[in-house]
Amino acid sequence: MLILLLYFMTFYGVGNTVYYDSFHGTVIGIEEMKEHVKKNTTFWCTNEIAPCNPNEGRRIDGSCNNLEHPTRGATHTPFYRVLPAVYDEDFEPRKSKSGKELPLARKLRTHLLSDGRVPSQKFTQLATHFFVFIPADIVSLQDTVNFIVWKPYCCLPKGKTDRDCIPSIVPDDDPVFRFSDIRCLNLTRPASFQSTGCIKNDTVPERIVTSTPLFDMSNIYGNLENNLMKKGRKFERGLLKYEVENGRVWPPSTKTQVDLCLLNQKPAETRCHDTPEDGANTVLGINLFTIWFWRYHNMVADILANLNPCWSDDRLFYTARDINIASVMQIFYYEFLPTLLGRKNLLRDGVISSSSGFRDLYNSNVLPQLSLEFPFVLRWAHTIQESNLKFYDKEGHYLRQFPLVNLTLRTGFLAVDDNIDYITQGSFRQPSGKVDYTVDFDMTGIGLGPHQRATDILTSDMAKNRYFGFPPYVKYKEFCKEKQYTSFEDLSSDIDPERLELLREIYENVEDIDLLAGIWNEKLIKDGSVPSTFYCIVVEQLIRSITSDRHWYERSDRPNAFTLEQLREIRRTTVSRLLCDIADTVTEIQPHGFLRTSHK
Repeated sequence: MLILLLYFMTFYGVGNTVYYDSFHGTVIGIEEMKEHVKKNTTFWCTNEIAPCNPNEGRRIDGSCNNLEHPTRGATHTPFYRVLPAVYDEDFEPRKSKSGKELPLARKLRTHLLSDGRVPSQKFTQLATHFFVFIPADIVSLQDTVNFIVWKPYCCLPKGKTDRDCIPSIVPDDDPVFRFSDIRCLNLTRPASFQSTGCIKNDTVPERIVTSTPLFDMSNIYGNLENNLMKKGRKFERGLLKYEVENGRVWPPSTKTQVDLCLLNQKPAETRCHDTPEDGANTVLGINLFTIWFWRYHNMVADILANLNPCWSDDRLFYTARDINIASVMQIFYYEFLPTLLGRKNLLRDGVISSSSGFRDLYNSNVLPQLSLEFPFVLRWAHTIQESNLKFYDKEGHYLRQFPLVNLTLRTGFLAVDDNIDYITQGSFRQPSGKVDYTVDFDMTGIGLGPHQRATDILTSDMAKNRYFGFPPYVKYKEFCKEKQYTSFEDLSSDIDPERLELLREIYENVEDIDLLAGIWNEKLIKDGSVPSTFYCIVVEQLIRSITSDRHWYERSDRPNAFTLEQLREIRRTTVSRLLCDIADTVTEIQPHGFLRTSHK
């Protein structure tokens, strides 16, 4: 009788919540739950979910998006893989076809990509800021925090005894670091369900993150209801908490955890966001769009409150949130992606619609998950990142420049000397890096600013390619093109001769080529500005995100759906309209903020 009582209290306590295994999505028995409590693994390995209500709106934690599988769509749930993992023994990175070690990650990067700065004639810096902001909604930053804060010693003797340490070796003939004593770049193994104690170590390591796999702006609202209640909501007129300083509106500033912004230069720089999702203080692109969409929520909530004085705070808040999420997705799917992937391509493949009306592709048999490959291949954007941040005044006069890499974890800089005004003006005036085979010096030598002595972001990307266990590049080509690739010559229609020669020089066999190395060297698609395999993997996920999300904004048959008139108003949302509404000192901007101004 006591055991039954304990079971009832454990699983049907406050709000009749039930505990699930976060990896398998199954209900947890009382003994299994006790074991998680004993091992202190409840945060990562379990999900506490209240019973699903088919008529409720989108939950903060992403649960109950799929009514038959309540955990799928929630935090700490597994990715799926486009292709099965390939590892060597003990889940170490795969070997070459001949059984040798694959080329060093740093050696590959310097061989395949040149250091340099070439400005784009098409895209603005605003496009790369948005490119960074979108993945922040679906992945979390514990892997980066791990080697910056918790384990910065992987290149030291201590690192040799820590299995989490996987530093990148710098060869003696490195074209840059040979002029220094740097022979190692710090890095740690990606966090997984195995490393956090959720499943056994003798299984394929599967990445674990704290974000939901849905496009639901968890980088603004967080993914835990309690955090949103404590840090986010003002509980007045549907608003998020905010502060006004020198006439500018900001997310609330932390009073107790200023160390989140590790690079703030005190005493002048003190501002540091205290939001439901701590990642807002990270890289500049995430920080800027967090501030802008934070303000946008409150602008929408204020308008709703004035129009509907009898609405409750809850109704105002969640309606404003729904509009905010829809606005971001409208900008992402219908403005940003067409400029990058090509509008004709996206219409052809069903990613976007030519109609201004509703679109319902929902399929409850498709689970709301992310492919592991999707956020990874988005790292290709590191090749077009311009790291010289240019400041302009509101009349468009150039003022000065500042290293972008020195603004990671430095929110306080934005609130000093009108810096956020100048950075905002520069975001739609300055070009991004060109889509080519060069990468900015700061991305390959500094990367994370003063947090590390030296960091090559793209070398780290290549290392993660291997530790995620991705199969060879040609296997993804076969998946995308439905044809076999058995020789370097088979790639001649996808890769230019000089790029193919570089791959031949460093890889013994065509099946040795890493996924990212192939994408770095591919030709761009017709009517688009991205490599073909990048396009294939991204589009596969974009369609899945629509078909698996019960609360997708274009659906007419969903809880709290927009009316046709409301949806058509959402479709008028653009990034330039956003900046005109809520950005600092923006009184004039080109109609397409992601694209550079021209005579057209």
